[in-house]
Amino acid sequence: MISPTPPRRRVRSLLAATVAASTLLLGNLVLQAAPAQAATLLSQGRPVTASSSEGAGTPAAAAVDGDLNTRWSSVFSDPQWLQVDLGSAATVSQVVLRWEAAYATAYRVEISDDAQTWRPLASTATGDGGTDTLAVNGSGRYVRMTGTQRVGGYGYSLWEFEVHGTPGTGGPPQGNGTVQVAGSQGNWRLLVNGQPWQVKGLTWGPAAADAPQHLPQLKSIGVNTVRTWGTDASSKPLFDSAAANGMRVIAGYWLQPGGGPGSGGCVNYVTDTTYKQNMLGEIRRWTTEYKDHPGVLLWNVGNESVLGLQNCYSGAELETQRIEYAKFVNEGAKAIHAIDPNHPVTSTDAWTGAWPYFKQYSPDLDLLAVNSYGNVCQVKQDWINGGYTKPYILTEGGPAGEWEVPNDANGVPNEPTDLQKRDGYLQAWNCITGHTGVALGATLFHYGNENDFGAVWFNIAPGGEKRLSYYAIRQAYGGPAGGNTPPVITGMSLSRTTDVPAGGTISVNVAVSDPDGDPLTHEFKVGGKYIDNSGSLVTTPSSGNGPFTVTVPQRLGVWKLYDYVRDGKGNVGIETRSFRVVAPPVQGTNVARGKPVTASSYQQVGNGAPYPPSNVTDGNNTTRWASDWSDPQWIQIDLGSVQSFDRLQLIWEGAFARAYRVEASDDGANWRQVYTTADGNGDVDDLAVAGSGRYVRLTGTQRGTGFGYSLYEFGVYRR
Repeated sequence: MISPTPPRRRVRSLLAATVAASTLLLGNLVLQAAPAQAATLLSQGRPVTASSSEGAGTPAAAAVDGDLNTRWSSVFSDPQWLQVDLGSAATVSQVVLRWEAAYATAYRVEISDDAQTWRPLASTATGDGGTDTLAVNGSGRYVRMTGTQRVGGYGYSLWEFEVHGTPGTGGPPQGNGTVQVAGSQGNWRLLVNGQPWQVKGLTWGPAAADAPQHLPQLKSIGVNTVRTWGTDASSKPLFDSAAANGMRVIAGYWLQPGGGPGSGGCVNYVTDTTYKQNMLGEIRRWTTEYKDHPGVLLWNVGNESVLGLQNCYSGAELETQRIEYAKFVNEGAKAIHAIDPNHPVTSTDAWTGAWPYFKQYSPDLDLLAVNSYGNVCQVKQDWINGGYTKPYILTEGGPAGEWEVPNDANGVPNEPTDLQKRDGYLQAWNCITGHTGVALGATLFHYGNENDFGAVWFNIAPGGEKRLSYYAIRQAYGGPAGGNTPPVITGMSLSRTTDVPAGGTISVNVAVSDPDGDPLTHEFKVGGKYIDNSGSLVTTPSSGNGPFTVTVPQRLGVWKLYDYVRDGKGNVGIETRSFRVVAPPVQGTNVARGKPVTASSYQQVGNGAPYPPSNVTDGNNTTRWASDWSDPQWIQIDLGSVQSFDRLQLIWEGAFARAYRVEASDDGANWRQVYTTADGNGDVDDLAVAGSGRYVRLTGTQRGTGFGYSLYEFGVYRR
């Protein structure tokens, strides 16, 4: 919006200081130079709504963000309103309207308990902009300004909408004390209400609403802190339950492109002022909401974004973006401090290489933080080498991750064993506590309900079943020893690992014992993370008592086999190995190998394209044909002369045919049906069907996915 006159931030001088307590009446609008007693600012950072906004750059939230450089502006019509939710009923004694040049000449201010029925606080028909400081008297949860006449042809625009008064008793608990980083260089401590607090924590995965059923258990093993990545209205049960159990929460604020190398969602920290304003609004909003909650330990602005920006930018631009991100983190820290001076602020990244950015561009952070797994014992030296002057916490740590371990014979990361994971947690804790006076503790990764690929790698109690790593953390945090503990797996081997025929079986040996002598059961699951990035694990048939006979999937590629060994007492040991599924060997000669192929269509653009029809006869199970995404589609092989055959092998990629037919022809014009199905399931179709012809054609009539049809190989065999 182009304002009719330059923006103004003038405050009208109402009365001389000698009569500061008196008031001036304009129409029926009461203006007061200053309140007789200081009142609490109730509106800053609170949820706010409006009848409209002129655009993304002037949202309603800008009117309660405490920043006189941001504003709300409405569309260009009458009437328009702006409404703030104080969170609970409060006594309101003053409303301050800081107008931009597009002000209201007529407006009213009202209060409500339910945002439905409104009671008047003040009104005027002779407003002249600037700053209106209104002495009012009312009680309610919602306060609304409604403009009924504009000064010109633009809308209504407020730099700030301030509501002052006395909070009601229904708000968050007050006066719970402070958390602070105390001490001096190399001799720091974290103090909670004046008492030392070493962070003995876990990252938090369950729903916040489920905190009451989980936190007592975590407290029992010595955990005093949990860490989150985001904070919003749903966080309250976690804060409440933490406080009820004498625990605290490291409350996160998620910023793009958080999550490190695997993250998505790019933002430009140089140019995207709307994103930054919106995120500062969210930070102010939820800091205001929870700043007095006894469950808060500290605030954590961002997670792994310095590293994650490499997914969005490169070269000089990457460096510029990292600098601007660190500057924005500092803005977040300043905003939090302005609202909540009683809790420290940090920012997490995936490597200590992010710390120089925070050192130079985020001076308002109270402490540093880092996520580190296999390299955690290097963090101390990195801190020393960097000449840092602030303490730090480890916000994620545990066994070595996928990105840190060598590949196995199948070319996928070699997952640490259960015993190695147990030792990884103990090592992480020992390295952190070994940096006395600087490292203030850790929230190790991870406590959650998940029971998938990532959960097996990192969760200490996937699906609620306790692992060796659960008890390692109990040991590290000084929890009580003893009790029933999990099975201990010391070895696992597969009879075949690199060439397992699709749908076949393998023999599996597992060396396991139970410290308590409990009878053990085995459940085998398979996961296709390295085939289609699915994290889910599916039980697969098995038999025997060791060695076990385990059935493998039909789909080609590298799978992982998981053995869940349970003791019946709520404990589990989990071991995993990879295996590669290949097409079953077919006796005879593939008369289609290397022969010409045509198709109704093929995918010529996209990731990995083109996918021409010739790929289905090249003898390579890693190249494929892919059709357009429509029905029907066909692919046809020219055998060069009339040939007899007695077996077909179709090796499908994930985009398979639910219904298809295979036909043969001597002349490419007259076709004989060889095979048909309406319930194809993909993977490998090994078909004992006989026929003859120069041409063999597959026609897909119903796709099994939303994509097209895709074949790795189309084999035509003759014995």
